[in-house]
Amino acid sequence: MLKYTSLIFLVIISLSVNAQKNITEQLSIFLDCNVCDNEFLRQNLGNVQFVRDQFLGDVHVFFVTQRNGSGGRSFEVDFIGKNELEPINYKITFSTDANMTRDEVRKRTLENLKLGLVRFWIAKGTTADVTVSVPTPDDEKEEVEDDDPWDYWLFQLGAGGFFNGQEQSRSSNVNVNGSARRVTEKNKFSLRVRFSESRNVFEFEGEEIVGINDRKSLNISDIISITNHWSYGFFGSVRSSTFNNTDMAWTFRPALEYSFFDYVDSAKKQLTISYRNGIRFNDYIERTVFNKDEEYLWEHGLLVGGRINQEWGNFNAEVSYNQFLTDTSLYSVNFFLGTRIRLFKGFNFNVSGSYSITRNQINLPGGDLSLEELLLQQQQLQSGFNYFVNIGFSYSFGSIYNTIVNPRFDF
Repeated sequence: MLKYTSLIFLVIISLSVNAQKNITEQLSIFLDCNVCDNEFLRQNLGNVQFVRDQFLGDVHVFFVTQRNGSGGRSFEVDFIGKNELEPINYKITFSTDANMTRDEVRKRTLENLKLGLVRFWIAKGTTADVTVSVPTPDDEKEEVEDDDPWDYWLFQLGAGGFFNGQEQSRSSNVNVNGSARRVTEKNKFSLRVRFSESRNVFEFEGEEIVGINDRKSLNISDIISITNHWSYGFFGSVRSSTFNNTDMAWTFRPALEYSFFDYVDSAKKQLTISYRNGIRFNDYIERTVFNKDEEYLWEHGLLVGGRINQEWGNFNAEVSYNQFLTDTSLYSVNFFLGTRIRLFKGFNFNVSGSYSITRNQINLPGGDLSLEELLLQQQQLQSGFNYFVNIGFSYSFGSIYNTIVNPRFDF
């Protein structure tokens, strides 16, 4: 009996070693993409093993994306060799547009991923199942760029809402939005319109308590490129909000921005400083704590912001200062910080938070706030500051291979 048990044990060890050998002979990749359909890529990309950490693979595939003028995304994909493949390091770029379906986007991503891995398959010596398809000379056609009938304009419309309730309360929200924009290398124009209304109804002792918040806004911006580091723009808005006690408010502020890095590097790193200066008009629903029914204000603001996207993680921060020149004691200061860092194998640390000092709440209505208005959040409250903090970490360990996808009971 002991003899047969030992034989079975040796067979299991032999199969395990052979299986591990087959796994490690394949190209192992770490897919680093927050916007990709990772499940689809794992199911349709063969001849590789997906690993759970950047330090455990032969290749770190690092995606950086930005929204482009067509409403899609511009992708920059770095293929970073590790260990013996470290000398291989290059980039592939491609784009999608708003008319592409989710399936078309993920298929284009897969094709570019395959293309980028060819050199690594050659270096690894695992090209037995790899084929390359290119057109023959007879099939090639001269590429002619078609004129864009829309002249780079992109329009979007949207609407939505929800309705829920129970025996003694009900609520609803309806919103409508639309936008138009045109993005070229020299100019970026944007127009956005939005309307939303929230209604909350509570029944208490035979009476109904109704709270309504509505917001309307129109935002226009036109940004013009000067050089690879300088830009200027014009920003305007018209809006109303019951929560902010404004029956109608409009602003117009020209702005100037300087980028410490070339704008072409903005997907990987960006550090800018901008200054805005302009006029604001407020027409209030209720007389304010400053005894104003309406007023014109001159304001200016300074903003410094930066972000870094690298294979070790990402970091972004922003500091802004806004002040009313008609009364320099009225100002606000805002801070934001967010980062996600891979510290070592399997361990990720992330923290984000914001803090604002608010000394410019000129729109607060005078008089006392009722209990209903307080509970239903119908009006903005006076506050000298506000903050938000999020902090966390994640650690994974165990098998480094994660190629298998099991979608059962995902709904």
